[in-house]
Amino acid sequence: MIGGYKILTVTHHNVKLNTLGHYAFSCEESELPACLLSLKKGSEIEEIMYLSTCNRITYFFYTHQKIDASFISSFFQNVNNSVDLATLDRVQKYEGRDALNHLFEVAASMNSLVVGEREILRQLRQAYKKCYDLKLTGDHIRVAMTAAVEGAKEIYARTRIGEKPVSIVSLAIQKLLRHKISRNARILLVGAGQTNTLVVKFLRKHEFKNITIFNRSLDRAKQLAGIINGRGAALKDLPDYQEGFDVMIICTGAMEALVNSQLYHQLLQGETDTKLLIDLAIPNNIDREVVNEFNVQYIEIEDLRNLAKENLSFRQNEVVKGRKMLKRKIDAFTELHRQRQIVKAMKNVPAEIKAVKSHAINKVFKKDMENLDENTKELINRMMDYMEKQCIGIPMKAVKQ
Repeated sequence: MIGGYKILTVTHHNVKLNTLGHYAFSCEESELPACLLSLKKGSEIEEIMYLSTCNRITYFFYTHQKIDASFISSFFQNVNNSVDLATLDRVQKYEGRDALNHLFEVAASMNSLVVGEREILRQLRQAYKKCYDLKLTGDHIRVAMTAAVEGAKEIYARTRIGEKPVSIVSLAIQKLLRHKISRNARILLVGAGQTNTLVVKFLRKHEFKNITIFNRSLDRAKQLAGIINGRGAALKDLPDYQEGFDVMIICTGAMEALVNSQLYHQLLQGETDTKLLIDLAIPNNIDREVVNEFNVQYIEIEDLRNLAKENLSFRQNEVVKGRKMLKRKIDAFTELHRQRQIVKAMKNVPAEIKAVKSHAINKVFKKDMENLDENTKELINRMMDYMEKQCIGIPMKAVKQ
């Protein structure tokens, strides 16, 4: 029954993220449907679903084959014939209930790089739809996915696994919002790397409108500013900036402070009100003397990192509650799946009983029936019809019970 569920996966837990691609299909996106179909046929499995994200590659499938080293080697050679067989010991395998438990935990973001982030549920549902549309999945994966999604929704609703942000950028923006900054506030963004790109997306989401971005590369500054209808400028021109600011958010790859007392004094343009400074760089890009000498509210990355760790620890505690809930879900699914397989197996019983009746009347007892009068034939036919209904009803009743 549930022993047919299998998972082969590599994730951030057991390989470096930059090596994940070794376990994924090497074909172009347009060729993926044909590659998946070839894998399904080549591995002789009944159903398959493929999930590929930035931190996991997962193959969820249904087969009664034994998943041993030989199967895994053949499987991944069908995926990518240039795969290094020596690295396949890093592939995690799950079978039966363990496979279902892994699927349910992935859907509920209990196995994610960032616990409690719901993006994985959307990715999982998209992966299923793609494979369903390609007719790669069937009833086994359909009912498992339905149960996994329901379980995930219950986890999100009845635990606090998704509460308390653990992203440094989201925590920084949360603190910015708590200062009740006007949406028209002058925001000075220094740096245009990955971190500040996320910052800009959050600022756009919260409808901040007056943003100037300085970066070593002017083109990159203008490109990022274009996302939010802001202005881009070269970092070398920062000392000449004369428009003042209310908030400064800084994150560059510099190995020493970029903003010292002298530069900060120039940027103030004579203003004396409290400024909000958010320093997301390691090491800090704002000199400590600025914090000590001027009227500022200062938020640094070390504080945010500590808070992120606390929040992640909180979410991990919620995982314990979630696992208890998932155990009950999987228990219920196991029974449901067992009953469903019995019902499917019984589906042909009525036709088979009809065939037995027909064979008995028209073949086995044909000569005997021909020697009977019409009234007797009618009686026997009615008796056979009655027996047919009873024979069909008895096993169906047993299944329902």
